[in-house]
Amino acid sequence: MGLCTRRHFVLTICILQLISTVERQVFDFLGTLWGPILANFFQIIFVIFGFFGTHQFRPKYVIAYSVWSALWIGWNIFIICFYLNIGVDKNGSSLNFGTGCVSWWEVNGFGCRPVYTTNITEDFSCGPRPESVSGCVLTYEYIEVLHAAIQIIFAVLGGSGAIHVLRIFVEEDDSFDFIGGFDSQMVC
Repeated sequence: MGLCTRRHFVLTICILQLISTVERQVFDFLGTLWGPILANFFQIIFVIFGFFGTHQFRPKYVIAYSVWSALWIGWNIFIICFYLNIGVDKNGSSLNFGTGCVSWWEVNGFGCRPVYTTNITEDFSCGPRPESVSGCVLTYEYIEVLHAAIQIIFAVLGGSGAIHVLRIFVEEDDSFDFIGGFDSQMVC
């Protein structure tokens, strides 16, 4: 019974991670932030590995998922530091790979009213950047930090749950009876 509840916990966390990562991916595509788009793509792949590995009792996939969870935590800590200007220049091009694009939430946040210059002569591939934005319920920095914090929470829960499931997989690894296949106790 303990294995089934741990497996279901990891499967639930994987589903929540997929939903939140796809949501984040959509808004990163709207802002064309290529660094986060690539990272989210890999996150989706490894969460699918974690889901499949947990569901099908594949320890190598679960190991890949748990290692990626640690890397994902590091990436999201970088995102938090980036948007809060902790040791990294927020106006740099490390997230957009030099395209000049910014977070979609900068202009489109809840209640935000952007003010643009009236004489725009440059051709912007990502749209013009406003002179100022006022009236936001939450500024875009805090929205991005909130997204990253939620991802960290899911990664900690999913990674630790995957390690517990791996431990049980290893303990029950010799359940093959060479006559009828796997023991029926492993099926949930």
